[in-house]
Amino acid sequence: MLVRDWMTKNPITITDDTSMMKAIHLMKQHRFRRLPVMHGGQLVGVVTDRDLKEASPSKATTLDVHELYYLLAELQVKDIMTRNPITVREDDTVEHAAQLMLEHTISGLPVLDAQGRLTGILTQSDVFRAFMHITGIQQGGVQFALRLEDKPGLIKEVVDLLRSRGARFISLLTSYAAAQEGYRDVYIRVKNLAPEEIASLREELAKRFTVLHVIDDSKR
Repeated sequence: MLVRDWMTKNPITITDDTSMMKAIHLMKQHRFRRLPVMHGGQLVGVVTDRDLKEASPSKATTLDVHELYYLLAELQVKDIMTRNPITVREDDTVEHAAQLMLEHTISGLPVLDAQGRLTGILTQSDVFRAFMHITGIQQGGVQFALRLEDKPGLIKEVVDLLRSRGARFISLLTSYAAAQEGYRDVYIRVKNLAPEEIASLREELAKRFTVLHVIDDSKR
């Protein structure tokens, strides 16, 4: 999955001399949590709702309302923005973008094309949508989770057994994160199985493999 297919294209931007008051208004109006900051057509920073909150005067300030509005109108985005933000390219994978978000504790990334021009923004919500798509959860069905020895042919055995019962495959994912050395966890989502077939398959699989769980999402 590539970033270009999941990002928000042509995002609303502001310039570095935009007032803090205008940035606050734009975020509230469009329900954004971040805005790319441009200068001369190039990305120079990102301002987030957290940046704006931290830069805003405390409720305990002694300023009167006119002084407060004057301060917000005079303070510019370039004074509070994050400069040289972490970015991704359009042809980077969503998985790579998610890794960057986790490593740097950020919830959105500006997206650049091959020429370094801003073309989009990828947020945590976009990553969640991509994750839901690749797992196939929106199609319902049944997820079989198994712990298999990490050797050739075992996944094919499971797939062949499910196919022999008329299962239609939605997704197949593997993970080594929780499995002990020499094993891996396999998550297979299928549909077109009758309830009695689900129970029967669980019993058959348990005779040959370790079944972690079987969840029928079609009932939710």
